[in-house]
Amino acid sequence: MTAQVPAPPAAGGLLRLLPAGSYAGRSHALLLRSATASRRAWLAFVSGFFEPVFYLVAMGQGLGSLVGTLPGPDGSPISYAAFIAPGLLAASAMNGAVFDATFNVFFKLKHAKLYDAMLATPLGTVDIALGEIGWALIRGGLYALGFLTVMAGFGLLVSPWALLALPAALVVAFAFAAIGMAATSYMRSWQDFDLVTLVILPMFLFSTTFYPLSVYPRWLQIVVECLPLFHAVELMRGLTTGAVHLGMLGHLTYFLVMIALGVTVASRRLDALLLR
Repeated sequence: MTAQVPAPPAAGGLLRLLPAGSYAGRSHALLLRSATASRRAWLAFVSGFFEPVFYLVAMGQGLGSLVGTLPGPDGSPISYAAFIAPGLLAASAMNGAVFDATFNVFFKLKHAKLYDAMLATPLGTVDIALGEIGWALIRGGLYALGFLTVMAGFGLLVSPWALLALPAALVVAFAFAAIGMAATSYMRSWQDFDLVTLVILPMFLFSTTFYPLSVYPRWLQIVVECLPLFHAVELMRGLTTGAVHLGMLGHLTYFLVMIALGVTVASRRLDALLLR
């Protein structure tokens, strides 16, 4: 039987929504395990960092010479590179979190049966969910940190508010990791991962990453405004350009809701799949 203890009172209100008796306060053990395992797969771990850099160089410097300037979040003109860089930053955090919380988690869950072995230890299903989401968060955060460094090298961080871009990217990565792991718990085979690409790719292309929202017809603007990456892009664009306003709290609230929903669903699904 799995050795599980009740969640401590300091765990917060969110734990009341999670499966009872499935939290042992040892999710950090999965972080240590993932860090150790990644030493042998470091190339796959860091390769995702380069994709947004290639986009920035090819489109920001190449296409940007043809586009010229675009209106920034506050209406003032900014270069095309400065316009797309925050969008690529948000996409970098998203990709690092999503792909770790989907492909890697599915392999451990369905093929390696790693979580079944973990439940023979004092770990619970909530520990597993939080540990895997936490590792995906770290991966997305490292991608974001690397890309922020590139942006600084290109002179695209023009406001002191850009210091908050990394914490904001961690919130974005956390939200996408939580939702990604929750979605993975419903997948039955590798073919289901085509749905991940079907969602991620259009969201990357349409969420104002490369074009202002105003270029779309109104009905499409409404659709785009509902996408999580749109809120991430708007948040990053405001921070990196210094166009900070109270409306950005709405974007943060969007991701807090994603986090709560994703952690709850992922934990309950793991509880149903592994302890049934």
